[in-house]
Amino acid sequence: MRLFAASLAALIAATPALAQDHSQMDHGGHQMPAAPETGPEVDHSMIDHGAMGHGKPASPPNSLTGPPNAADAIWGADAMHPSREALYEEHGDMQIFWFQGDRLEYRARAGDDGYLWDIQGYYGGDLDKFWFKSEGEGSFGEPLESAEVQALYSRAIAPFFDLQAGVRQDLTGPDRSHAVIGVQGLMPYMFEVDAAAFLSDKGDLTARIEAEYDQRISQRLILQPRAEINLSAQEIPLLGIGSGIDNIELGLRLRYEIVPEFAPYVGVEQEWKLGGSRDFARLAGEDPEVTSYVVGLRFWF
Repeated sequence: MRLFAASLAALIAATPALAQDHSQMDHGGHQMPAAPETGPEVDHSMIDHGAMGHGKPASPPNSLTGPPNAADAIWGADAMHPSREALYEEHGDMQIFWFQGDRLEYRARAGDDGYLWDIQGYYGGDLDKFWFKSEGEGSFGEPLESAEVQALYSRAIAPFFDLQAGVRQDLTGPDRSHAVIGVQGLMPYMFEVDAAAFLSDKGDLTARIEAEYDQRISQRLILQPRAEINLSAQEIPLLGIGSGIDNIELGLRLRYEIVPEFAPYVGVEQEWKLGGSRDFARLAGEDPEVTSYVVGLRFWF
């Protein structure tokens, strides 16, 4: 018993010697890695805290779910500007030429059969373009009833709309030039609209509104309703135009796209002259209401 007590006492006395003095240890070979440098300061005013769940970390803004130009909140607008300019130059500043024969058609109607063309195109980039347009019609074996060309500068004012301004030259009847201003683009529900006002060198103010819609029946078969309204702010007896609504055209065309760039079509179109224009047409021996059955071709490249 005395031997056990002596051994226990010796063990207790030796315990302090077993403890390591950590203050004497060389920690140079076991240093912790340095904390990474902090990144750019985040503008927390750009983060939508309303979308943060309780106890969940906030997600930084991004280009898909955050506000426009969300990277500006992290890097700053000045730092991001050169990158956006380079992206636009490399991927968005391409110059494109596009040409479309929208309506090239033969028109069967009471009396003399006729023809019509309606073409347009542009050259330019996403924002600025040079547009050209031409349309006209007539009857076989007779002088042209109407013909015009337009040259326009076009500037994008919305993702699907351009503001256009330029000149129009009439090629038939009295020699007249017009200043043009209008808009052209794609409205909600995929209605294509082309509306313009014309001020002639004689001081006459007229306007035209065209709208059409492509209803796809199948992959290749497309039904297109179309409407056109011509208006005038005053009577123009020399041109047989009355004030107010000059005429209204409603048409329906069914086309078959052999390929998207080439599509023959058939259809019907009804035209009514109204108000003073109706009276001028009757005085000239013309029918103010005309129905045309059309066969035509639409193409683009």
